[in-house]
Amino acid sequence: MSLFWRIFGLNAVVLGTATALLLWAPVTVSVPVLLTEAVVLVGGLVVMLVANAALLRVGLAPLDRLARLMTTVDLLRPGQRLPVTGRGGVAELIRAFNDMLDRLEAERATSSARVLSAQEAERRRIAQELHDEVGQSMTAVLLELKRAADRAPDRELRAELQHAQEITRESLDEVRRLARRLRPGVLEDLGLVSALTALAGDFATHTGLTVRRRFDTDLPPLDRERELVLYRVAQESLTNAARHADAAHVEVGLRRTADGVVLSVSDDGRGIGLAAEGAGIRGMRERALLVGATLDIDTSPGDGTRVRLSVPATGDGHGGDGPARDGAGTTGVAA
Repeated sequence: MSLFWRIFGLNAVVLGTATALLLWAPVTVSVPVLLTEAVVLVGGLVVMLVANAALLRVGLAPLDRLARLMTTVDLLRPGQRLPVTGRGGVAELIRAFNDMLDRLEAERATSSARVLSAQEAERRRIAQELHDEVGQSMTAVLLELKRAADRAPDRELRAELQHAQEITRESLDEVRRLARRLRPGVLEDLGLVSALTALAGDFATHTGLTVRRRFDTDLPPLDRERELVLYRVAQESLTNAARHADAAHVEVGLRRTADGVVLSVSDDGRGIGLAAEGAGIRGMRERALLVGATLDIDTSPGDGTRVRLSVPATGDGHGGDGPARDGAGTTGVAA
């Protein structure tokens, strides 16, 4: 039954009932209207309005639920659907809305995959140029400065050249660190646990945070894409803790579950509070969708933030040698 006929039927029932009562009830209306007659008529009107409102509330409740979902739906949190019961216009509308969400989520996942793939390719290109072009040029400058410092006859000039040499060496180390962050070569060469260990140590060294690591030793097979998602989410979580959380301690955990692995990054900072999610968190959600993972972020003012990423394992992933490459898992602290 269409929405028009449902509303028409509800009003017809109410008005028909009121008419029947007026026809069969021993009620008359005098001129002028008596007080008792006015009370009866007003009471009947009130009953009609209440009954009509109650019936309309029941009939239009699915549309209210649809409107609430339309204002809160987020494509980065898939699976939000309304149950479809019965037939008619309202049921067809809800079914069409659910189908639209299916298409939008599929298109969002496809477009996000293309964007992130292009982003990773660009990261690799920039990291390669930093390593090959900038790194080699700065290495050449460093060697020339050393040669000039060794040949300098004046002690003061030699000290200045050596100072410039140290600045150049520090800049070269920073370029190499940026290249490693853009393209985690250790992830490709040694596996996920070693990459996360190096990441935690690097952040502890350059930010002053105390980073505790808790990694299981028997991780299931993971393909390259899942390993990269886990690494990037951990990297973004540590970056947020260092830049925004005002934290002193961070714990990075990686443990095996029945159907995959769970990455957790917890800090003792000030939490996100009521602030809107930024591009970094939304980027983590998009990466999680690429591999069918679930990302949960628990935060409250003063109690820190906990990021939890549940990633399903792969049975035939070519990254299954990740645990073998890493060897035994690690539990440690980087300060």
